[in-house]
Amino acid sequence: MHFTRVQVLSCAAALSAALGCSPSSTATSPPAAASPAEAHAVAPPPAGAGFDYQIGGAYQPPGGVKVVTRDHTAAATPGLYNICYVNAFQAQPGAEGSWDSDLLLRDANGTVVVDKDWKEALLDLRTDAKRERIAAKVTGWIDQCAAKGYQAVEPDNYDSFTRSQNLLSAEDAQAYIRLLSAHAHRQGLAIAQKNTSELSDQHQRNGLDFAVAEECGEQNNCGEFTSAFGNHVIAIEYTGKGLANACEHWGDSLSVVRRDRDVSPRGSAKYVRETC
Repeated sequence: MHFTRVQVLSCAAALSAALGCSPSSTATSPPAAASPAEAHAVAPPPAGAGFDYQIGGAYQPPGGVKVVTRDHTAAATPGLYNICYVNAFQAQPGAEGSWDSDLLLRDANGTVVVDKDWKEALLDLRTDAKRERIAAKVTGWIDQCAAKGYQAVEPDNYDSFTRSQNLLSAEDAQAYIRLLSAHAHRQGLAIAQKNTSELSDQHQRNGLDFAVAEECGEQNNCGEFTSAFGNHVIAIEYTGKGLANACEHWGDSLSVVRRDRDVSPRGSAKYVRETC
């Protein structure tokens, strides 16, 4: 199912173990699949820890924050658990030209399929060869995240197949994310399932270690994530109603935060941040 997604042009922060990232168009070919041993070698974010979502711009985390997500172009924060955001399934607005033309998903008329909410071109995941070429670029960003000291990566738009005019399937998305999870684990990074609750029961098969759920309080479906990931779920809300529901039912066990929809940096007129 499709949840509200926030776009980003900023990077994740650092912890004492590993940190870093920044965009790159070159990378080695991704490995095939993560083994169970590799999946257990990484540590997900601490369950229920104070969290801040900073993908719209980095700033000094508020007191009590132990986990922070930033875009892969930003610096990391020492001493925290840092999650590195990458737009893995769609092209950033205006960045379509950075992708080979044949890697953009096209309909029968040759028109690029676009996520209308975010004006982002979808990537074409329909063949092994294309998935490997797309993953080679994205894993280059993951390598940079690891080099900067990030502990985890959040690949966004896992659910892009639901907006693909039925050109992409859930299996296409899963085959691709397994390439990313294998590579992340080899780099010592945990990897998140972003939204896409309908695939939560496949998270072990797909090598996914924790969940980042937008508006599960608003949609009253946080349990669809906790049934698979336990308390290793980060809930991000964009309304007071969603925050209240998430806090009432999940505030004692999950990381819950409300942000403004643009995920603005502190100091911006649009900035909103609330917790339970």
